[in-house]
Amino acid sequence: MMKIMPNRMDYGFQKYQQEFEEKALSVLRSGWYVLGNEVKTFEERFAEYTGASYCVGLASGLDALWIGCKMLGIGPGDEVIVQANTYIASVMGISMNGATPIFTEPDEYFQIDADKIEEKITEKTKAIMVVHLYGHVADMDKIVSLCKKYNLKLIEDCAQSHGATYKGKMTGTFGDVGCFSFYPSKNLGAFGDAGALVTNDPKIAEETRIYRNYGSEKRYYNKVVGANSRLDELQAGLLNVRLSHMDEITEERKRLCANYTNKLCNPSIYLPKERENTSTVWHQYVIRCDRREELIAYLNEKQIGTIIHYPIPPHLSEAYQYLGHKKGEFPITENYADTVLSIPLYNGMTEEEQQYVIDAINAFK
Repeated sequence: MMKIMPNRMDYGFQKYQQEFEEKALSVLRSGWYVLGNEVKTFEERFAEYTGASYCVGLASGLDALWIGCKMLGIGPGDEVIVQANTYIASVMGISMNGATPIFTEPDEYFQIDADKIEEKITEKTKAIMVVHLYGHVADMDKIVSLCKKYNLKLIEDCAQSHGATYKGKMTGTFGDVGCFSFYPSKNLGAFGDAGALVTNDPKIAEETRIYRNYGSEKRYYNKVVGANSRLDELQAGLLNVRLSHMDEITEERKRLCANYTNKLCNPSIYLPKERENTSTVWHQYVIRCDRREELIAYLNEKQIGTIIHYPIPPHLSEAYQYLGHKKGEFPITENYADTVLSIPLYNGMTEEEQQYVIDAINAFK
């Protein structure tokens, strides 16, 4: 019997092992470990890759979210509309600034339902946060037009959508800020915590650079009370290696997921849908099953690992009890939380490994 993990990061390392090891050694030997040439190079290259004017490297995706919100002036008394089925970090980016997350339901593509946003807008609404969940893309035309109509800021959480596009334009470049995570499991993954913010606004870019480094524009001269949130040289160097192979990495995931879509044919399983005019980068391949716990137990017996992204929606989490939401308030979100399942997907997955997963799921009764 084969053993299939839900995700494997060692395969992705092994494919470019020599390049990663040479880069790590060159950074270690350089004697410069914080805010040096590797960070500068990565910021320039990632901005070019996304099509944004500026990129600022930060310590994590969560830092990109909360600092991004802060740079837009979001604070106490403000409301930010966000989908209810996201990972809790999206919501933390809002609440860490003292603002209130206003949840709304997702659509059939797991993204914020653009047709349900307008009813949530009040005089306190400051921004809409779009989360391009699982590497799919939200309906950006409708969302951008709503932001223009009501003069709202637009934040994109792109932690799972590196390289995904809507009508040819990359996620992260529609809004005021695009927030990226480079956590090791991401499509563009580092070897530890790392993140970045992209923007087309030179003022936001400059203020974020100052803020991430203790609020210091010049050493020991502090303009504001900032944070310590710097992308380090080693992670930036390793990201530079991975970024060079990003098109190849993305195409491989697309091939794997097309294979899943073509070959999975169990009536108990709902397959993910792709929105027209978008290019999905498949951070996860998320199926749905009304008998999910039975399916998980069955796959475990066959030594096939799975992950639930995510079993508890933020509005029902202990952390956000103070918002006063109740079970049943967001039925689509709660149904997704009870039925979604991420099946094995990783770069370097062999044809034999994937076929084993497909055969097992198709045989589930």
